[in-house]
Amino acid sequence: MLNMDFSRPIVCDTAKMEWFPSPKSGVWRKPLAREEKERGHATSIVRYDPGASFHSHNHPQGEEILVLEGTFSDATGDFYAGTYFRNPMGFIHAPFSKEGCVILVKLHQFQPDDTRRLAIETDKGDWQELERGTRVQVLHEHRGEKVVLLKLPASVQVMQRPNTAGQEIYVISGSLRDGSDIYPTGSWLRFPPGANHLLIANSDALLWMKSGHLV
Repeated sequence: MLNMDFSRPIVCDTAKMEWFPSPKSGVWRKPLAREEKERGHATSIVRYDPGASFHSHNHPQGEEILVLEGTFSDATGDFYAGTYFRNPMGFIHAPFSKEGCVILVKLHQFQPDDTRRLAIETDKGDWQELERGTRVQVLHEHRGEKVVLLKLPASVQVMQRPNTAGQEIYVISGSLRDGSDIYPTGSWLRFPPGANHLLIANSDALLWMKSGHLV
């Protein structure tokens, strides 16, 4: 098991982490949290080399993906950086990448009644203007769980909500700071339910944020 104690805060600078080979040639991983080696709860950064592919498969309890770089493809189309997916249990695909890609992947983490498939091109999505120049795009909401993209101008604080069921952040671009600690592009942060933290945009930042799911 890796980082499966949800009562502890976790911070990973994924840019400094080593790539490990997956069972499929040309597909590499940086594991962030993992229940078992090849099944169960998992959060990873995954890289497809140009031309790499996976066989057709399903994911028990779903698959959640954010395309970070390149083009991720399956039989439903080609999806560029910024695309957000939710593939529920029962959705079968054979993903591949002609030019290569890097994705943030979460497996086996859907609520049992969360069965809607999503494929959102976030560069075409609707942004809501908030105070102090902050902008938010809501990607998913279900029974207390919420996933958003958040654009923060430099020196603005990350939006705070009652942290009763945990929070997870991936820094897509820019950086955050917490006191003297700096979290650059590629940082993955996970805070347990009840944790207190004060994160400030160290520079203009784009964040993927998920909350309400660590119970």
